[in-house]
Amino acid sequence: MTNGVAFKQSNYRKTKIKSHLPMDLSQGSYQPNSDGIPTDLFVSKKKKKPHNTITTSNAANLRFTDSAANLVFSVDPPPPSNTPTPFLKRLLADSSGNPLISIARNQKSTWQGFRKDGIEEKDLMFRVERTRNKLTKLEFQVFVNNGNPNKSDFKMRGSPFHRSCTIYKGDSIVAQSSLMYKLGIQNVVVPRNRFRVTIFPGYADNDFIVALIVIFFYGRKLWI
Repeated sequence: MTNGVAFKQSNYRKTKIKSHLPMDLSQGSYQPNSDGIPTDLFVSKKKKKPHNTITTSNAANLRFTDSAANLVFSVDPPPPSNTPTPFLKRLLADSSGNPLISIARNQKSTWQGFRKDGIEEKDLMFRVERTRNKLTKLEFQVFVNNGNPNKSDFKMRGSPFHRSCTIYKGDSIVAQSSLMYKLGIQNVVVPRNRFRVTIFPGYADNDFIVALIVIFFYGRKLWI
């Protein structure tokens, strides 16, 4: 419970999980508590003035804040560039605007994550493939760049409408998103433009988890 808001959470297996990602994003990154307490981030969408007249429908950014409403991460379209790119990009940055991960959608059901604002093969960190796309359920497989290219390292499953996304490593849950409920005589759902992401103890790559959440909800209306 945070700031008078509670949420429903399914059971999960508490397992210490070590990062297998070949990245060094500690500088400027949000660091989780080291006392075994889950880390909560709150997701909201903020309308922004478009960079140009072409980007209109996507002229908005995602904000990830802590329980005190302090900005932790933001996700925006990249600034205009004279260099054309075939990718549809989003840039994950820390609270100071420093780029952490570039998220590129290069095919209908495939995404890639690159270090900072890179887009070249040498900057590749991970790729994500959507394996199920139903109205009420999505599934993804996540492959890290230094892992087995034929075996997924993480999986995502959930329902975008219910703001439900569960990220697995093996049989262990790394993170979950969920709608929030106000406390009172009856449970009242907080509007879907704001929901919670909980990262469980033992996993320190919060920026990677946030990038996966962005990919999972890509193309879904967060502002309802």
